Amino acid sequence: MRDLQHDDVGGRSTAASSYATGPLWSHRCAWDELLVPFSVETGRAGLDVSAGWADRWTATWRYAQDEVTSSVRHLADAPVVGREPMRGFTWRRDQRHRPGLETLLSTGRVHGFESLEEDQLLVALDFAGDVVEVLSQPVRIRFRTVSKWRKHTPDFFAVTRSATWLVDVRPRDLVKPEDLEPFAAAAQVAAVCGWRYVVVAQWRPHVRSTLDAFYGRRRPMRDFLGVQEQLLASVADGVAFGELAGRQRYWPVARAHLLHLLWHRRVGIDLSQPLTDGSVVVGEVS
Repeated sequence: MRDLQHDDVGGRSTAASSYATGPLWSHRCAWDELLVPFSVETGRAGLDVSAGWADRWTATWRYAQDEVTSSVRHLADAPVVGREPMRGFTWRRDQRHRPGLETLLSTGRVHGFESLEEDQLLVALDFAGDVVEVLSQPVRIRFRTVSKWRKHTPDFFAVTRSATWLVDVRPRDLVKPEDLEPFAAAAQVAAVCGWRYVVVAQWRPHVRSTLDAFYGRRRPMRDFLGVQEQLLASVADGVAFGELAGRQRYWPVARAHLLHLLWHRRVGIDLSQPLTDGSVVVGEVS
């Protein structure tokens, strides 16, 4: 993991102190708490947000294999069910990014992604997002800067039980100064729609590796030996991962079921620390 305290683009704060310190309990956290915050404020200076901007800026989405355009003021009224990605996902031998399809347990469907970074976002949403719906490449925004018209297609639209999100994914090292205007425009549109906006630029330390460990045991598991009930009964006061699994007669099976319980947030660990046998596992009410 790189040192977070390095020079940034556009005056963004990248210090480790830019997010809360202390435990980040996996069974309680929201998905955006897994991120290092990224500010788009620098990009707002170049936007034309004079009176009536929400009526001048437009949003285009695909519905029933056709494109529909409206002012961004009315974007929030557009139906979500039945919408399609603004562009397709293509594969070829010489491309540098890694597109693919990710199955989300929360929606029961596959969702397209254009890079491994986008795939990581889908995994995090499925784990901690309390997701109702996700749409890739949801809308194309046409916005005005102080000098010209520009277009931007955010990467994802996510409806959760607590908020609606418009999301862009761009590794921090790949963000250029000219990217900040489109990001700021997307944030402006999200605000007028009553949504939240975030740029997924960097994950907090240890989050990606730990979620990857949980991910391998996320699907339904048959518990013929009653291991999960024993694990849940033993974890109330907090027990180290290795010790908790080792208490069970069939400890290799117990380790697999413990990862399954962690993915489904029935028990939790501190995501601000690496996952090891010494990680303390706590119960839902701890």
